Amino acid sequence: MLKPNTRYKELKDTYLFNTIYRKTNEYLAANPGKNVLRMGVGDVSLPLCDAVIKALHKAVDDQANAATFHGYMPEIGDGSLRRAIEGYYKKMGTTITENEIFVSSGACDDLGDILELFDQDNTVMVIEPAYPEYVDTNILAGRKIIHLASGEENGFLPEPNEEAEADILYICSPNNPTGAVFNRNQLQAWVDFANEIGAVILFDAAYEIFIEEENIPHSIYELDGADKCAIEICSLSKTAGFTGTRLGYTVVPRNLVRGGMNLNEMWSRNRETRTNGVSYILQKGALAVFTPEGQQQIHDNLRVYKENASCFIEALDAAGIWYTGGKNSPYIWMKCPDGMSGWEFFDYLLKEIQVVGIPGDGFGECGKGYFRFSTFGKPEETKEAANRLCKLLTKE
Repeated sequence: MLKPNTRYKELKDTYLFNTIYRKTNEYLAANPGKNVLRMGVGDVSLPLCDAVIKALHKAVDDQANAATFHGYMPEIGDGSLRRAIEGYYKKMGTTITENEIFVSSGACDDLGDILELFDQDNTVMVIEPAYPEYVDTNILAGRKIIHLASGEENGFLPEPNEEAEADILYICSPNNPTGAVFNRNQLQAWVDFANEIGAVILFDAAYEIFIEEENIPHSIYELDGADKCAIEICSLSKTAGFTGTRLGYTVVPRNLVRGGMNLNEMWSRNRETRTNGVSYILQKGALAVFTPEGQQQIHDNLRVYKENASCFIEALDAAGIWYTGGKNSPYIWMKCPDGMSGWEFFDYLLKEIQVVGIPGDGFGECGKGYFRFSTFGKPEETKEAANRLCKLLTKE
């Protein structure tokens, strides 16, 4: 008799963002005509840049002619795209090479698939608050999860300690949801810790392009010894607006060896088994991101999102509310006023000013009493949402 995976019973009844959609839609159904401003889910609002659009159109035309048609692409990604990404890493001062870069359909997919490199009995450490997928994918795999607490006292940037000892260490910097970001010394401490205990760091670098301060690494491979303990997972979703286009890449160094097995070789073999490669069209679009023209254009878009962040920062400063993020990250993580829970504050904002954010409760126990805003909204809507928020929080 077939046995289903009973670990699904251990997951929450519904995924966090689906709950947000449901509650918002229920409010709209009960209050038709209300102008609800959605500042919660981190989807982008600006279109793909011109360089990418031109490359995508050309790639589509290529598929219409026998001489330029492409079928299956290499499972690990086209060489020209991987070399372009290698060049991107060299500008950060790293020595990552083409053969250590694996093109994928997005960071979300790789965050789940990469776990196939590790035995089920490995222990996982997740810094809370945390992106829900880190926890959910390991619950489904049956792994023991250690929840390392963080909070205002350490700026949501905990140091490694004996409570963090595990086989797999999740680090996201700049962090989703808190927007906090490890500086060079703080991240080096985690690299040294991982090498000392023989752990592997899964480093989520999806938001590295938002970093603007000099002492903050864009890649974990800027740190000494990281090539012996870290896998870096990256995405063009927020970097270049590929949320609906889907493309990312994962870096597995050739120096990363555990139990006599080379994880770079293992991941290459995994890709041969699990994927037929990302489409030619999408890889051509991604290649345009790494051209000088593409880089200029995506940074123009990023400035819009940073201006959005400044709107929320000004509102919270005026209200005297504690927050982090916004400067090196597209997320604002604020403390709920008057001791409200995240869900209480969600309902309060929706009812009073029709602004939607994300309750921190959805990111784990350490998120209770906090709230996340995304700065990826349309500029005019973001400015209006920040104005509404400021008036609400500063009223007597």
